[in-house]
Amino acid sequence: MNFIEELRWRGLIQDMTPDLEEAAANEQLTAYIGFDPTAPSLHIGNMVPIMLLVHLQRHGHKPIALVGGATGRIGDPSGKDAERQLLDLDVLDANMVKVGEQLRSFLDFDCGSASAEMANNYDFYKDMGALEFLRDVGKHLTVNYLLSKDSVKNRLESGLSFTEFSYQLIQGYDFKCLYEEKGCTLQMGGSDQWGNITAGVEFIRRMLGKKAHALTTPLLTKPDGKKYGKSEGGNVWLDPAMTSPYQFYQFWLNSEDAMLERLFKTFSLKPKTEIEDILAKHQEDPGRRFGQKNLAEEITVRVHSQEAYQGAVQASELIFGKGGRDTLLALSASDLDMVSKEIRHFEVSKNDLSAGIGIISLMADTTNIVNSRGEAQRAIKGNAVSVNKEKINDKDLIINEQHLLHDKFIMIENGKKNKFMIVVD
Repeated sequence: MNFIEELRWRGLIQDMTPDLEEAAANEQLTAYIGFDPTAPSLHIGNMVPIMLLVHLQRHGHKPIALVGGATGRIGDPSGKDAERQLLDLDVLDANMVKVGEQLRSFLDFDCGSASAEMANNYDFYKDMGALEFLRDVGKHLTVNYLLSKDSVKNRLESGLSFTEFSYQLIQGYDFKCLYEEKGCTLQMGGSDQWGNITAGVEFIRRMLGKKAHALTTPLLTKPDGKKYGKSEGGNVWLDPAMTSPYQFYQFWLNSEDAMLERLFKTFSLKPKTEIEDILAKHQEDPGRRFGQKNLAEEITVRVHSQEAYQGAVQASELIFGKGGRDTLLALSASDLDMVSKEIRHFEVSKNDLSAGIGIISLMADTTNIVNSRGEAQRAIKGNAVSVNKEKINDKDLIINEQHLLHDKFIMIENGKKNKFMIVVD
């Protein structure tokens, strides 16, 4: 399969200009996608256009990841029903660094003619004044043309500032600059970007008299039509400090069967035959979640690391009761920190622990693992209490620094389902 055939099989084409398929089959393309640094991390929704760049490069074409140092200051009205809150410039600059680092992790920047490049569209405007922009950029697209775009029409009643109205002009001019400076002939993005992208194609036609291409991918939605990529806590981020590897792994592991084929085709780099084999094997016994486990492993390893994936699996086993003492002891400090955020945890000062705390006092007084000292005694007598996965039958046991894992954590269980983490401050 060539690039377009690959995207078509994966269901990643919503719209494209008519002559793109022929161009992709007969020449090396240079293509870009823009990513505005509106948050300190990319999220799962951003991974869909990232996959377009990944497939583009795997088929021998050249990708450019454009970080929106300029467009991030404006705010894209596409898909929004209200004016975006503008961020402080120092926040945007910090976000831009982090987003750039994440984009670099997905692409190969040292593979000959197909090597990826990073760009910042602020470079196109930093020396341009307002009058120069209006004269040299604004005159090339009519107001009627800009008003015809859905991103503008959908906001006319609720209100659209001139700032956001100008977004099309800036994104279109970006494409023109990349065309001239880097030979970039293709812009890609989500389907909500079609108006902005075709504005760039029109810019290149009017300003340079040249032909450029556009391609968009469908927005990823759930069967109920809601946008995919959010958990109960909001966006699923690629930054492990914002969404832990455990939470990231669990998100994919809990994917609905109805979404599985779409998710594999969108996010997996496995070839067609292997994806079809996995999906067929999954259908033999969907309850085993064979497909979800494969998908969760592949994406967690790619976004985080093999080590982070293994930690997430072990943390899952520990939290859901399948892991024993060996599993607990194998977890790193960062893994235990991840576990502590997923179960109830209590902070205890190191000074208190140095002096030693009786197990009953720890459970009933220092924390509220149980409601009373009597309840703690009954739980110990009933063989229900474990400390670091070892059963406790001594109600006078003193918990001290010797029980700490990685000098910080103690896991206490009261029965099979009630798990708690003591975290030393």
